Amino acid sequence: MMTMDLNAAAITDHCAACASHVAVTVVQETGSTNADLLAQVQGGALAGPALLVAHSQTAGRGRAGRSWLSAPGATLMFSLAWRFKSPLQHLVGLPLAAGVALAEAIQALGVPVQLKWPNDLLKDGAKLAGILVETQTGPDGAVWAVVGAGINLLMPDALETDIGRDVASAPWLAQMDRNALMGALLNRLSATLAEFDDTGFAAFTERWNQLQAWRGEPVRILDQGKVLLEGRMAGVDDTGRLLLQTDGGMVPVMSGDVSLRLAQ
Repeated sequence: MMTMDLNAAAITDHCAACASHVAVTVVQETGSTNADLLAQVQGGALAGPALLVAHSQTAGRGRAGRSWLSAPGATLMFSLAWRFKSPLQHLVGLPLAAGVALAEAIQALGVPVQLKWPNDLLKDGAKLAGILVETQTGPDGAVWAVVGAGINLLMPDALETDIGRDVASAPWLAQMDRNALMGALLNRLSATLAEFDDTGFAAFTERWNQLQAWRGEPVRILDQGKVLLEGRMAGVDDTGRLLLQTDGGMVPVMSGDVSLRLAQ
């Protein structure tokens, strides 16, 4: 039976690859699922991978501390805490690998999407989902990452006005059983994090490039509205750096508090 209500046991039932080792929790409301899991890691409360899903977030945030606006029932919001055996420096490119996981999972459900460097999923050129990855060291010195995501399933007109920029929605996904949808996303994401821990980002470079938005298009790198660099989109390298083809040759761009925009 199709349901729009999220349930931890039902999500686990739909995630065959992670049912035995990912603890799933669903809450009605919280400030931020990322913040909650980071606090649990810091306090030593997690024994292993943990998924936290919220029907509503009151203090959701995106990259560089930006607010993440959502409407109850319109957005699927969750975070996955994962313990890595690799050192912190090995996690370079993790947000991009997480993007590959979610994009592949969503495409497998019949919704074509593309990846916008460094952490957005686009549908028809507009933002469908955002990813925020934050790291935390546990009391025992272990390195953890919390991968948070917000996916716009439905986009009320009022919320689109508040956001003030083009956003996308996925009505096809909104019609799915929410537990089956969350299970499918968790299935792919947990497998990706396990693979990333073994291989780093290099194993995901070609997959990311196949999914990239604006391939060959003229783009700009902006920092607080100022143009830092212009060139043509050429994908990413094995460390997740953006590659721009400029008049002076290929230029790599490290992820930071910069924005990527189409030049026109």
